[in-house]
Amino acid sequence: MDTLETRELRYFIAVAEELHFGRAAARLGMAQPPLSRAIQQLERRLRVSLLERDRRGVALTDAGEVLLHEGRAALDATAAAARRARRAGGADGPDGPRGRHRLVLAVKAAASHELLRKLLDVYAAEPDAADIEVLPCGICEQGEMLRDGRADVALMYTPFNSLAGFDSEELMTEGQIAILPAQHPLAARKALSLADVSDVPDLPLARWPSHGTYAPGPGPEIHDQTQLAQLIALGRTVAVVPDSARAWLWAEHAAVPLTDAPPVVTHIAWPAHSRSLALAGLIRTAAQL
Repeated sequence: MDTLETRELRYFIAVAEELHFGRAAARLGMAQPPLSRAIQQLERRLRVSLLERDRRGVALTDAGEVLLHEGRAALDATAAAARRARRAGGADGPDGPRGRHRLVLAVKAAASHELLRKLLDVYAAEPDAADIEVLPCGICEQGEMLRDGRADVALMYTPFNSLAGFDSEELMTEGQIAILPAQHPLAARKALSLADVSDVPDLPLARWPSHGTYAPGPGPEIHDQTQLAQLIALGRTVAVVPDSARAWLWAEHAAVPLTDAPPVVTHIAWPAHSRSLALAGLIRTAAQL
């Protein structure tokens, strides 16, 4: 009764996300009747109702909400176990089997260049160092990559990233800067405050996603660093970013320190349950930088 198969979880999660048996069946590549029977069997085994069904459609019960949340985490953990086991055995290098341990390091694109370069150089000189694959990711994607096994370790940044559920070590603390169009009047200032850049009529603040959603506001929704750089150069937005972001500035940009922005702390983070000796070696090197 307390054991769930991954197949059952995949079936249930598809129905819970689609809230429609027909769409869920099409997504799973199966007919609707066997999917309906599988969900009914799951409910009988668990002895709870997971879905409310009526003429208006399908809705999740409280038990269904819990299973959706826990089921996603369980499938992520299963995928992570398989991916990390293959990497530990050298079975899934980008160009085929390598025969040695490989670690995937997730990093936000265009962030922490100098720190990352130093970490990779120092670690590569260690005896029995694992191969490190650097995996650039989008805004705030590192946590998801650690949970589902696409990455073994990540550089993460507070207060922007959540470290909940991970172990971590602090590596660096830095201030923040405003990146503006080089020709804008504020670009000539030696320093600015958050208030100075938060309400500029012709230069709205760029908006970053948090858990897949954007806060309301007039500024553009930013999807990646290249888009941000282009919009700043065109005079369409201003961004508040860590000081290390100076590394990707264009000639059309200006960087001005912010006097009252909270500091940004760079952490190296990894799953709390990890037992990888190669990962432990990388963390040890990072902590000594």
